[in-house]
Amino acid sequence: MKIFVTGATGFVGSAVVQELIGARHKVIGLARSDAGAKLLAAAGAQVHRGDLTDLESLRKAAAAADGVIHTGFNHDFSKFAENCEMERRAVEALGSALEGSDRPLLITNGLALLAPGRTATEEDTPPAPSTSYPRASEAAAAALVARGVRASVVRLAPSVHGDGDHGFVPLLINLAREKGASAYVGDGSNRWPAVHRLDAANLYRLALENGAAEAAYHGIAEEGLLFRDIAEVIGRRLNVPVVAKSRGDAANHFGWFAMFAGMDLPASSQRTRDLLGWQPKQAGLIADLEHGRYFEPKQNAQAAPSSR
Repeated sequence: MKIFVTGATGFVGSAVVQELIGARHKVIGLARSDAGAKLLAAAGAQVHRGDLTDLESLRKAAAAADGVIHTGFNHDFSKFAENCEMERRAVEALGSALEGSDRPLLITNGLALLAPGRTATEEDTPPAPSTSYPRASEAAAAALVARGVRASVVRLAPSVHGDGDHGFVPLLINLAREKGASAYVGDGSNRWPAVHRLDAANLYRLALENGAAEAAYHGIAEEGLLFRDIAEVIGRRLNVPVVAKSRGDAANHFGWFAMFAGMDLPASSQRTRDLLGWQPKQAGLIADLEHGRYFEPKQNAQAAPSSR
C-alpha cells in the first residue's frame, strides 16, 4: 500500500514510517521543513511538503494514497484550543479525499477524560469537545464515518516513551532538575498508562492493515503505573528528594502540567490485542527510565511536548 503519514518526522510518526517501510509499504511523509524532508528521504519515504494548515495539500496527498495515518499534532499548550481546531480541519480535509473509496484513515487521540475514575476500554466514547478540553480529532473521525469514510482511531497512552522522547516524562525530569525535587500529587497513587514508541508504531500498522471502520484501538502496553513510582525513579536518578504535593500546591511545582500530573488514567488494551494480535515487546517505562538515557542532556533538550 501507499500510505500518507502526517507528523511523519515526529517522535511517534517517524517510528510509524519505519514500521511501514519495514513491512514493504510505500510511505509518503508530510514535511514542513528542509530538515524534515531530508530525514524522510533518508528513511526511504517519499516527501510531501506542507503542513496541517495547508488543507488543499493534505487533500491532494490523501487522494493519491491507498490509506492515511494521521499522527501530526502541535502540543504547544499555550494555544491548545487553536491547535485542536487546526487538527479538526486537517482530519476533515484528509477524510474528504477518501470519502466513498473504502481507503482507511487512521487518526490519533489521547485518553484524557475518557473514563474518569475507572479503567478505560476501547468501547468508551470520549466526551464531546468543550472549552475545557477542545480536542476534536475523534469527533471529527466519527463525523467522517457517517459520510462513509473508513475512519478509525488509535488512542495513545499519555506516556509514549523511548529514544528521542520529548514529551511528558522529560518534562517531569526537567521540572525536578529546576525545582530540586521530584514531585507527585497527593499520595501518588494515580495511574498513568504507557507504551513504547516502537510498539505504538506496530499497532498503527496492524490497525491500518486489519482494522475496521469506526473502531478504537488502545496503544497501551502498561495499563497504569503509579505516578509516585515514576517520580521516585526520577528522584533517585537525579539524586533529589521525592516529595508529595497537595492539589493546592501542585501548580507551584508543575505549572500548567498540574492538572495532568494529578489525573488517574488507567486504560486497557485487551480488546485491541484480541482483535489485531498486537503484542507489545519493548521495555516498559520504568525500565526505560532506569536505563539512564532520559537523564542525558541531549535527551531532554526540549522540555515541552511538540508535534508527534
